[in-house]
Amino acid sequence: MNIPDRIRGALRRLAPRVHAAAPEKRRTVALPSIFNSYSPRTDHLPKPTPVNLRRFAETPVARKAINSIKDRIAGMRWRVQPRNSRALTHLSSGAERVRILTDNLDAPNPHDSFRSLAEQVLEDIIVGGFGAIEMQLTADPARPLALWPVDGASIVMRPDWDGQPDSIRYAQALPNGWNLRRPATDGSRPANDQRPMTNDFQRSIDLRDNELSYIRLNPRSHTPFGLGRLEVAFESINAFLSAHRYASRLASNSVVQYALWLQDLTPAHHERLIRWWQDEIEGTGRVPILSVETKPEVLRFGGGTDADLRLQWQEFLLRVISSAFDLPPFFVGLEHDVNRSSAAELSDMAFRSAIVPTARLLAEHITRDVITKKLGWDDLEFVFLDIDARNEMEDAQIQEILIRSGIMTVNEVRVLRGLPSLAASSQQSVVSTQS
Repeated sequence: MNIPDRIRGALRRLAPRVHAAAPEKRRTVALPSIFNSYSPRTDHLPKPTPVNLRRFAETPVARKAINSIKDRIAGMRWRVQPRNSRALTHLSSGAERVRILTDNLDAPNPHDSFRSLAEQVLEDIIVGGFGAIEMQLTADPARPLALWPVDGASIVMRPDWDGQPDSIRYAQALPNGWNLRRPATDGSRPANDQRPMTNDFQRSIDLRDNELSYIRLNPRSHTPFGLGRLEVAFESINAFLSAHRYASRLASNSVVQYALWLQDLTPAHHERLIRWWQDEIEGTGRVPILSVETKPEVLRFGGGTDADLRLQWQEFLLRVISSAFDLPPFFVGLEHDVNRSSAAELSDMAFRSAIVPTARLLAEHITRDVITKKLGWDDLEFVFLDIDARNEMEDAQIQEILIRSGIMTVNEVRVLRGLPSLAASSQQSVVSTQS
């Protein structure tokens, strides 16, 4: 046996001991690409900064795509229910906690309802993939939580987070000149240590892991941030806006489309003709009369048809933009290839590919961060009732079959529909009537 064989044998004998004594610590490097010293490639301006993303989100095409997802989710019915199919009667104070949490989420803070809170958070999720909700406990047992929407673009992550929920994980970066002065209790002016600092890193608000719910759309391993749908469609929206501006200038006749060719003119005659056209003819609607030896020739720079507006190119960009938002093209206005038979199928496809994943992402973060992490109620969950929406007639028929087969009770079906439970005698009469 040579020396390498002896070393390998010794390592095999020591392997169980080393494995038993090894701490449970991650061996791989998180986000290794942030250590690269090279700069990213230069892209065409404008760049997808948060300011440009907000501005692009206000354009008609992007706003139509955003509202198609956001408004559908924000208007969904929701409820708080036991987790993992547990019975509500088996939970400690289950009915009371469900009622308190439901009332609390209906009014998450003094200024917002659940719909207004969800709309602001969903806007950030769709635009930049950075939804954020601040979570704070209150002293009111009837409303134990205060939830506030936060601009996700202002949130930065601390790389030294140790994984504990009570440790600082996030920080909200404040813009230059932001005043952090807090009013003094005695009515005097704030002290010097309460004034805003000049360092950008120091002028930030630290947030613990259990104080902020940071929602990432399309999470990736090489960056701590998400990827919004508007970020994916950014270059296509920029190209569409450029083509739309060119087409509007061309249609408004502000772009020169043709020229006049006159032969055998002296420079002085040429200048006189230009001044006469600008002073007497242009913009007046008069019929110009030209007296020259040779007939003037009109040189067109384009075809003089709608093809000059690049409508097919704009239509192609609209299809790319709709694909970036996981929506069919008719959601952004392309309806010429949609008929009555395909419209319902395309709407269902948009619901399954764009609306359901985003709604479940928001619901999972409310369950994990708000209910479980902040309140400590790991036996309750938040769900949207309209995620598995089907045809109402089909739902009613399926629920009737389940009741007759004894798989579900009338009260269980009423709870699914958001209705109060019936008494035992009323439930028996309903079952006997259906049978």
